[in-house]
Amino acid sequence: MTTTYTISDLAAEFEVTTRTIRHYEEQGLLNPQREGTNRIFSNRDRIRLKLALRGKRLGFSLSDIRELFELYDLSKDEKKQVEEFLGKLEKRRAFLELQREDIEVMLNEINFFANQCRRMLSAKNNDDKTKSA
Repeated sequence: MTTTYTISDLAAEFEVTTRTIRHYEEQGLLNPQREGTNRIFSNRDRIRLKLALRGKRLGFSLSDIRELFELYDLSKDEKKQVEEFLGKLEKRRAFLELQREDIEVMLNEINFFANQCRRMLSAKNNDDKTKSA
């Protein structure tokens, strides 16, 4: 007996909207069977949804995820799949490292200007106290 899922089952399990699941289907990431107007998802679809959501959390585009799925579907060589995934992970890491550096620079600038503003306000408060005395 094969386990199947409705779109509502998957939406509830993964805490996403049914619209998201339909979008992933439109993008070729999921391939449910149809019973009339109802979508019937297989365990394979469930796993692919789980992997796609994980990929999105890692910052991969749906097109990157689709490429990895296609590679998996077409390739008999798991080594090639793993190498491709590793390459994508390394690219993503490099991008995030650059982002982290940019964020550090911006935070330092924010701290510099915030401290400058505090000094200006402090000086203004001291001037006001001197004038009122």
